[in-house]
Amino acid sequence: MCLEQQGEEDEAMGIQMIQFNSLLAVFLVFFLSRILIKEALTWTNIRHLQRHGRQVPEIFRDEIDGATLSRMTDYTVTSACFSSLAGIFDDLLTLAVLLSGLLPWLAGVIAGWHIHFVASGLLFFGCLALVGGALDIPFDLYRIFGIEKRYGFSTITFSLWVADSLKSLGVSVVLMGLLGGAFLTLIHYAEGSWWFWSWLLFASFQMLMLWLYPVIIAPLFNRFEPIQDSNLKEAVMELANRAGLEVSGIYQVDEGKRSRHTNAYFTGLGKTKRIVLFDTLLASHTQEEILAILAHEIGHWKKKHILKQLVFMELASLAVFYLFSRLLNWPLLYLTFGFPEQVTYAGLLLIGILAGPFFFFLNPLGAAALRKFEREADDYSLMLMGTAAPIIQALKRLAKDNLSNLFPHPLYVKFYYSHPPLLERISRLMEPSN
Repeated sequence: MCLEQQGEEDEAMGIQMIQFNSLLAVFLVFFLSRILIKEALTWTNIRHLQRHGRQVPEIFRDEIDGATLSRMTDYTVTSACFSSLAGIFDDLLTLAVLLSGLLPWLAGVIAGWHIHFVASGLLFFGCLALVGGALDIPFDLYRIFGIEKRYGFSTITFSLWVADSLKSLGVSVVLMGLLGGAFLTLIHYAEGSWWFWSWLLFASFQMLMLWLYPVIIAPLFNRFEPIQDSNLKEAVMELANRAGLEVSGIYQVDEGKRSRHTNAYFTGLGKTKRIVLFDTLLASHTQEEILAILAHEIGHWKKKHILKQLVFMELASLAVFYLFSRLLNWPLLYLTFGFPEQVTYAGLLLIGILAGPFFFFLNPLGAAALRKFEREADDYSLMLMGTAAPIIQALKRLAKDNLSNLFPHPLYVKFYYSHPPLLERISRLMEPSN
């Protein structure tokens, strides 16, 4: 009997090791494939730009010259190379953390302190977030004070960068501490139904943040004040009324103290819904161009793009929470990455890392939907303004001011672009039917 029992145990161990090796092998294949595809797309895009990015397109000849186009190309290449390097560093760091035994060691140290499950989970994620944030600092500094400063965008001082970083850290600690603590509490006490209650909590948190962000969080970093140009304010209100859109106010924000990039956006929910214009946008665009940009943003609201994205995110998050609940008690998950026993809060991290490469390959689907929304918003701007000229000129100026890539590779666009390429957008707006 002993020999038979030993044989059964050996067989079970053999099957377990095969499963262990299979899970790790599948993960490594997808993880490394993601790295290779990301790099292939990046360098394909760079080479495509270098081949085509030295001749000014006909429809841009009234806005940019050869020197400006070369600067646009150089900025895109420099930024892409840096992002590629930073991405490789993050991927290799993730792989090293997974395979080095660091996670089981950290969980073991925390377990030795004999503190509550929720506090243990928060400490576990807090340590990892602190180390990850610290390692990102050199990349952030070089991007802002190196690349962005070199190309004339960054205007931020080091002291303001430090203040922003400390504020961001404080906000993240409070919000993620509350949300993470609530999730861990539900996992610990709600047992099999935790995923559903966690999803309800997550959905409610998202709605709350949409409502609170404009009036609580954003003012911690920027000064928002009613738009100073009375003529523009009146024109914007008239445009919003014509579209049947009620807003609580029209604000300008002092983004120029950080960057010369230009932008405008809608934010908020219900009574906190507002229009926000960058001071850099106000300084570089004509009134008609600003109105056309806002008409585009209004189009997103009128076409219910925000609502559609929100509904999709909630449904997707419901599926993700359910998936996590099904995998969280899987012994092989912990065995594969060196945990001698189940550590539930660590399992959340492991599942998230394992799922990352799979979700990456769904990028083209989401990007295609967003590009469709952008075309619809362009059409709405044209309808509301009565002519395509203002939005076309605004897009040209935005491209010049932000040193945009005018020649992205089609594959890169399909995988990453949430907006159609500028040449495509402008050519479409110039069609006779428009």
